[in-house]
Amino acid sequence: MTMSAQEHKERTARSYKLLLLFAMGSMTMMFAGIVSAFVVSKSREDWMKDFQFPTAFYFSTLAIILCSVTFHLAKISIRKDNKLATTSFLLVTLILGISFVFCQFKGFHQMMDGGYFFTGPESNIATTFLYVLATLHLAHLAGGIISLLIIIYNHFKQKYNSSQLLGIELGAMYWHFLDFLWVCLFLFLYFFK
Repeated sequence: MTMSAQEHKERTARSYKLLLLFAMGSMTMMFAGIVSAFVVSKSREDWMKDFQFPTAFYFSTLAIILCSVTFHLAKISIRKDNKLATTSFLLVTLILGISFVFCQFKGFHQMMDGGYFFTGPESNIATTFLYVLATLHLAHLAGGIISLLIIIYNHFKQKYNSSQLLGIELGAMYWHFLDFLWVCLFLFLYFFK
């Protein structure tokens, strides 16, 4: 019994989505472990209780939420074979993703200007956790930006249309995951001081 081209395409898509879900589950477990260590460490005597979140982190949170929106709109546009709108939404997603990175580094500078350091004699375990969580998220976001650049390249090569949009679907899944992960981390760090 031979498999049709359509069945092969569907199986391949399911396999890629399952692999991505497995990777996202692994990342979630890694962040959950660090958050657990954060919760346990909060009972230390040297824990900083009066830390104020850098204002740049609020802007970075807004940027990554908008990334999810624009990536979703790109996926809707390609389903309608509206290549111009897809191009626009993908490029806006890239700009917003880079803005997120810029705001994160701006937030790190605001922390250092406020006397909160990652390491050294002026460091504190609370700010160290914040740096570790934000830096790990940035590392995963770098993978998201690389994949977005590949998606944009493939889009310009006319590889996506209403019947072939797997790359955009996978990219959108990953960006939504990154968005959800950062919003959860942000809310956790904001309220669990």
